[in-house]
Amino acid sequence: MKFLVSGGRRLQGKVRISGAKNAALVLIAASVMAADDVVLDNVPRIADVDTQLQIVASLGGRFVWEGENTVRISWPEGIETTTTPFQLAKKLRASNLFLGALLARTGKAEIPLPGGCNIGSRPMDLHLKGLQALGFEVKLEHGFIKAWAKKPTGNRVYLDFPSVGATENIMMAAAGIPEVTVIENAAKEPEIVNLASFLTALGVKVRGVGTDIIRIEGVKERGGARCGVIPDRIEAGTYMIAAGITGGEVTLENVIITHLHPVIAKLEEAGLKVDVGEDTLTVTPSGELKATDIKTLPYPGFPTDLQSPMMALLSVAKGTSTIVENVFENRFQVADELKRMGAQIKVKGQTAIVEGVEKLYGAQVKATDLRAGAALIIAALAAEGETEICQGELIARGYEKIEEKLSGLGAKVRVV
Repeated sequence: MKFLVSGGRRLQGKVRISGAKNAALVLIAASVMAADDVVLDNVPRIADVDTQLQIVASLGGRFVWEGENTVRISWPEGIETTTTPFQLAKKLRASNLFLGALLARTGKAEIPLPGGCNIGSRPMDLHLKGLQALGFEVKLEHGFIKAWAKKPTGNRVYLDFPSVGATENIMMAAAGIPEVTVIENAAKEPEIVNLASFLTALGVKVRGVGTDIIRIEGVKERGGARCGVIPDRIEAGTYMIAAGITGGEVTLENVIITHLHPVIAKLEEAGLKVDVGEDTLTVTPSGELKATDIKTLPYPGFPTDLQSPMMALLSVAKGTSTIVENVFENRFQVADELKRMGAQIKVKGQTAIVEGVEKLYGAQVKATDLRAGAALIIAALAAEGETEICQGELIARGYEKIEEKLSGLGAKVRVV
């Protein structure tokens, strides 16, 4: 799949933000824990969601779309297998979330080491350490993680790093243990809060989400639940940056403003104006784009998933910007592709120095990962001439109808 983008068009209009990819993926995995039907609203129709649902089907679950963005998941025959298939799991990182969910439902699980974007080392050690603290036996062999219940018990689990995936897996495993588990140095991301809402609907007691200490009191019996997927703050940030680089005026609908505070702050530093409403915001220019410095951090810091798109914006901002990547060591692969378009970027270790240029030029480039692909689309929107972005299927993994949404804002985008 290729994206062909003709640049030089100012984006203008309104765009509705879809449900969050990373929230939807964990809720689909968590559906394994429910004995009755699970209904999820505001689910984005993207490739990663489709893969996650196919894994559900491989385990014995059934799913049906009810309307455009609502999916119903049921388990009429219960869990038919506790092993997730390699061919599906290798496609996305979030396949590892079935580990905690299966342990809560059946007391055993076997999952392949997960796939996903090649953005750096994302080991499973924190996940496994947490599960072992809860009394599960864990073995890693031949590329598979095998876990089973020895004597599950509530416990205190300290995470050396506030990993989102580890926090989610431990929360789900703990939800099936009718004792109190405390996760210290837990991740604070909005997706964690969304998972807690789902677990609460299942009857699990969850306290402290949004802080670094989460308390969970699990239950043996869990029925069904209905839960909405939060708006995607990364998709929102992507369209905000796209508006900024084109000098456009774009209103985003269906956003949670508090989730976007770090992005708003950096875009305002870069010379943009952001007007916020209750669940909308509007990005407009307020002069020329200016250099600014960015350090990626776990939430509520600046998100690593928007570092590549911001690099594209800063490549045409006046002055010198410094970007420090503190989460994933391979997030700077996009720099070489942006340089093909005329950007001036020097990478040394986990730091990138971006010298703003007057103009970018269309070129043939490739998406090295999902967010790099979004960054190249952003750069292409502002570039002179046409840009051909190869490996566009990586972009489709995480953005719902991106070509339609951009075309609706006045961009000239085609998918081949």
